[in-house]
Amino acid sequence: MSIGGKIALFLGGTLFGSAGLKILSSKDARKVYTHTTAAVLRCKDEVMKQVEFVQESCSDILADAKQINADREKAAEAEYIEESAQA
Repeated sequence: MSIGGKIALFLGGTLFGSAGLKILSSKDARKVYTHTTAAVLRCKDEVMKQVEFVQESCSDILADAKQINADREKAAEAEYIEESAQA
């Protein structure tokens, strides 16, 4: 590629970049960014609510499972004592 072609490419890229920056910083683009960010924040809030719900459910399940195991252990202990008394 000749020097003239390289210069033309450089100038074209600079012009395209400058136009792109103006488009990206326009009022309309800013409005789109703002609305998109607001939607993402709403989505994040909903996800966090679901995460909290799942965490609470898991805590309840864990507590119930521990209670089941404690009840089984007591029943097994009582059965062992009863069998020992009969022997």
